[in-house]
Amino acid sequence: MTTTEPRAYPFNIAEALDLDPIYARLRAQEPLTRVKLPYGERAWLATRYADVKVVLGDPRFSRAEAERRDEPRMRPGPAAGGILSMDPPDHTRLRRLVAKAFTQRRVEQLRPRTQEIADELVSGMVERGRPVDLVEEFALPLPITVICELLGVPVEDRADFRVWSDAFLSTNRLSDEQVSGYTERMLDYIAGLIAQRRAEPADDLITGLIAARDEHDQLSEDEMVLLATGILVAGHETTASQIPNFLHVLLTHPEQLRQLRADLDLVPPAVEELLRFVPLGVGAGFARYATEDVELGGVLVRAGEPVLASIGSANRDEAVFGDPEELDLLRAEASHVGFGHGPHHCLGAQLARMELQVALRTLLERLPGLSFPHSPEQDVEWKTGLLVRGPQRMLVSWQGVG
Repeated sequence: MTTTEPRAYPFNIAEALDLDPIYARLRAQEPLTRVKLPYGERAWLATRYADVKVVLGDPRFSRAEAERRDEPRMRPGPAAGGILSMDPPDHTRLRRLVAKAFTQRRVEQLRPRTQEIADELVSGMVERGRPVDLVEEFALPLPITVICELLGVPVEDRADFRVWSDAFLSTNRLSDEQVSGYTERMLDYIAGLIAQRRAEPADDLITGLIAARDEHDQLSEDEMVLLATGILVAGHETTASQIPNFLHVLLTHPEQLRQLRADLDLVPPAVEELLRFVPLGVGAGFARYATEDVELGGVLVRAGEPVLASIGSANRDEAVFGDPEELDLLRAEASHVGFGHGPHHCLGAQLARMELQVALRTLLERLPGLSFPHSPEQDVEWKTGLLVRGPQRMLVSWQGVG
């Protein structure tokens, strides 16, 4: 299967949640392969679990170098900057400033409020009557409300956040001018909110960042704006996509859905298995550059060459997971890398886990017989032109109310 010409990438289509079969062939025959994204220089693509963890966790691979290079990417403009484009020690400094807001203990303190929001949203769905759009009425407002309250952002502005977030994640949905315009508006909004919090401090994360900036001089003004913006986007977009993704997978795997409905205490392990099973990204992003020659997947990666790490492929690696193409809610094998690995492991992983657990349990508990009113083909409209996959619109119905 070895090829000298780079493969056009990404492989996955946007309008589904399937993992392209080419990944399995690459893991078996060409675990490190050359790829060409729509923009930027050619890159290596790592497809095996062990190699992906090396790329994501080994200090010989740099994210910061991408800012000085023509990084392989899926859109014309540069990839997101800020903390996502840093290496230690700068990355460590910024991450430490906000890490305490996302510890397991702090997240568990947020669970009752998250449950309250979820219950209110389900009550609203019931009041509107079936069928309803799960994305608009539940999946988007739940994580947006939680992250807005945590940061100290007025939740009534969430309609703007959806548009701005799409700009951050757009590949070809928006023009370069639209992406630049929406991004600038979001940064201006956050800068204005920071100015407001300086005048009127509150018990929220933005006020905490201001204290780190003004009292301890641990971050610059630009770093603070980019950090708050990144938390706002990352804090809701992936969870808002994964809630309908998880429901779509369960509704199209009826045996596993029956198993979960029969024992809702299985929700936490089910969330972990769904995080492994669902390849959220259209493709791998955020290239790491080798800072020295590194042998990886039987190939010598030269210093200065970029490597992309496929999370979706790593999570289906036969060397790590038994029957990796099967959805097994009782799986007890090695940890998935759905939240990444190494220094850039998702800062909000515990928050996302908690929100997904609350969302899944609440929907299954309070909406018996949750289902598609017609069929997945008729009731789901998929996102396109974004870095993440999931329903843009997903109609659901139910039988009775729990």
